[in-house]
Amino acid sequence: MRFMMIVKANTDSETGRLPSTEELTSMGKYNEELVKAGILLAGEGLHPSSKGVRVAFSPKGTTVTDGPFSETKELIAGFWIIEVKSREEAIAWARRIPFQGGEVEVRQVASAEDFAPSDPTGELRAKEEALRAQVEAKAKA
Repeated sequence: MRFMMIVKANTDSETGRLPSTEELTSMGKYNEELVKAGILLAGEGLHPSSKGVRVAFSPKGTTVTDGPFSETKELIAGFWIIEVKSREEAIAWARRIPFQGGEVEVRQVASAEDFAPSDPTGELRAKEEALRAQVEAKAKA
């Protein structure tokens, strides 16, 4: 099972404050633990929303709005994607994140099987799996 651990934004992340050497060191150790456990698939920090845009969709087309965005509690500052055996294991790993404050949301990543009822013939799933194989091959090259 894949889970995304979503780091919620805060005033520091939205102002672009860089982590201290101590914070980077403890986060590096945590990331090493994830790698040694063989569960880390991806993990990144994000620039503040002032460097981002939102694209809204409607029947009339799209609208692009430049950041920053005011609702900090609705923004994310980074994420990890891990692959573990259960929701409980994902929560256990989230509890080990070396934060002194803030919030992390843990959500399961949907798999192709979750969409099976919308694809009774399996044709769409086969196409998606072929695309994923292409991406993996490119990443290994």
